[in-house]
Amino acid sequence: MLAARLPTLTAAVAPVLVGSGLAVGDDRFAAGPALAALAGAVAIQVGANLANDVSDFRKGADAAGRIGPPRVTQLGLLSERQVLAGMWTAFSVAALCGVYLTAVAGWPVVAIGLASIAAALAYSGGPWAFGYRGLGEPFTFVFFGLIAVGGTYYVQAGDWGGGALAAALPVGCTVTAILVVNNVRDIETDRATGKRTLAVIVGRRWARALFAALLGGAYALTAALWLAGPFEPGVLLVAAALPLAARPRLAVLRATDGPPLNRALRETARFHLLFSALLALGVAL
Repeated sequence: MLAARLPTLTAAVAPVLVGSGLAVGDDRFAAGPALAALAGAVAIQVGANLANDVSDFRKGADAAGRIGPPRVTQLGLLSERQVLAGMWTAFSVAALCGVYLTAVAGWPVVAIGLASIAAALAYSGGPWAFGYRGLGEPFTFVFFGLIAVGGTYYVQAGDWGGGALAAALPVGCTVTAILVVNNVRDIETDRATGKRTLAVIVGRRWARALFAALLGGAYALTAALWLAGPFEPGVLLVAAALPLAARPRLAVLRATDGPPLNRALRETARFHLLFSALLALGVAL
């Protein structure tokens, strides 16, 4: 459970809520595909976290001086073999969900599933780990925003729909903010071990600015979706989540040590979930 990083699983749950809310609003909600999409998304997220645990250990990124939450492979709580067995079990659960969803929605589900698992493995593993080359944030935006929201809507409605991709934009912003907190926290240890995250490349000042811009951008995009016409004023319910963003924003802009940023990471994940739940409710209404 520690290796699965339970607080981060909101990244998998939130886009499914939004995609399903859109399906409700369009009178195209289907409970079976929605639940399968949720189970598959969580399973892929767990598999990605386990893959990251082993890959970062192998590459030396999880050194003894890291200030983030404990990593089980680095601490010896589980062996590499055990963590990898858990990873493939998680991906197998995702594949079973994918079999059902393919029967319901067709071959695009196969492409989405394979691409998602490949991205999970390549984030910190393999010869060209994109998380080590400053590409973690763009991939997170695409896979946990655009693809996750759009794919959830697709397996229920049978098409992508412009509304699904539009609603995915603010979700992509808030989920990417979670990764930015993580990389701001780890900037010194990542730099020392040669892990070139975006925060390492641009520096702490600009990474902090990116975090603030992602939070502000999520609200600006939501307001734009209403003003431009795709959605009703109900989407403005996301304003109720704004107080939850205040403390992590302050911590990211000011803190440099582990405990405040670890707390900010958890709080950003909770904000992402609440923001997305309110957006889902807004588009459903």
